[in-house]
Amino acid sequence: MYRRVTFTLAAMLAVIALTAIAAGAQNFPKVRELRMERATPPQGTACIECHKQETPGIFADWAMSRHAAAGITCLDCHQAQPGEQDISVAHEKYYSMGDLPMGEKQYFVPVAAAVTPKDCSRCHPDEAKQYSLSKHANTIEIMWKLDPWLNGGMNSDNERKTGCFYCHGTVLKMKDGKLDPDTWPNVGVGRLNMDGSLGSCTSCHTRHRFSVMEARKPETCGQCHLGPDHPQIEIFNESKHGDIYHAFKHEYNFDSAPGAWTPGVDYRAPTCAACHMSGSGDVATTHDVTERISWETQAPLTVRPSEFKPLPAATDWQVERDKMKNICSQCHGQSWIDDFYTQLDTAVEEYNEVYFKPAKKTLDELYEKGLLDKTKFFDEHLEVEYYELWHHEGRRARMGVAMMAPDYAWWHGFYECKHRYNKFMEEARHLIDTNTKAYRYPDFPNATGDPTRPAEIFGQ
Repeated sequence: MYRRVTFTLAAMLAVIALTAIAAGAQNFPKVRELRMERATPPQGTACIECHKQETPGIFADWAMSRHAAAGITCLDCHQAQPGEQDISVAHEKYYSMGDLPMGEKQYFVPVAAAVTPKDCSRCHPDEAKQYSLSKHANTIEIMWKLDPWLNGGMNSDNERKTGCFYCHGTVLKMKDGKLDPDTWPNVGVGRLNMDGSLGSCTSCHTRHRFSVMEARKPETCGQCHLGPDHPQIEIFNESKHGDIYHAFKHEYNFDSAPGAWTPGVDYRAPTCAACHMSGSGDVATTHDVTERISWETQAPLTVRPSEFKPLPAATDWQVERDKMKNICSQCHGQSWIDDFYTQLDTAVEEYNEVYFKPAKKTLDELYEKGLLDKTKFFDEHLEVEYYELWHHEGRRARMGVAMMAPDYAWWHGFYECKHRYNKFMEEARHLIDTNTKAYRYPDFPNATGDPTRPAEIFGQ
């Protein structure tokens, strides 16, 4: 009897132990496995196996991407041709490090760290061509043609690198066999790459997932379109479009196939991409954000895109406005659309004629009479007042109207324009009436930036 009870108890403990082990095995996290089911050269497999261990975050991102599902490996994007300027010499050393996985010469392939639109164009030629025409791709040229901070050397090189160039882009260069840290890391939309191409697709489709879902969300645009001078993300958030987006975004189908994202089916109210890039109705998808625009609302004087001197668009504003109206018509009636454009055109005319032109005329008079000094910009108070009138308040007013956001159209926009304009005019009239030169800031801080325009874009 005692032996039978002992045997039964032992059997029960064994069952409990096996059950616990099985349960533990279920809870223990498994290592994600990747099965390469398409032909991949040994060098491509070597990249994957090495980066799986050395940079697991990069590997995991890529493994979850459509690229991985389609058999697109590291080599398809990073492989460089012999003689190319941006080949990573430092990376070549890995192939002689036996302590690293796949650290053998047989797996050597020249690679470039920076993947460019030219690289992407091998599979996405239409997107790359459209992007090359956009203000995004050409933003370094635009910036240097317009910006007094750069041309006057009024900020430091590091202030530019960590501020302006982070979004606008750097001119990539090599130093000691790797990308120059003065120009890298950078994913600016207008980056000049060493193969001559402009921009970085990873500005919006971050590496190594390259998700169309991410690019369709307004937060992606909001990385750079924010702040006091171009607050599009803040304007969107307070608009009716933004309100609906935040209320219903959990119902949006952001993963719809490229070219098939449909209003009323995949989303209820548009995001930035829906209006400016995605196909809708009879309008085809584009990666040229200059399309569908009928006013340049970021310019000092609002002009048509074809009249924008730093980069005149090869478009007809009426054709592009019709495209945008077609987008609007997916959700709005014709009278709604026409009345909206009447309001926008009126706001543009009032800004141009009532605020900007009189202020510009007065600024020119101050220069002509020698009451303001033209040697530098920003080192006299009236220059700052004039700049913020168009660059800050003036942009907010026009963009607020263009995106139907009342708080930005009025309180952050035209309301502030009135006060800035009055202060500018009061001080200017005092200098003119008393024939007094403006006070100059003798110790304007950190005005040490190189004012030389990049020869790679503008020539010697």
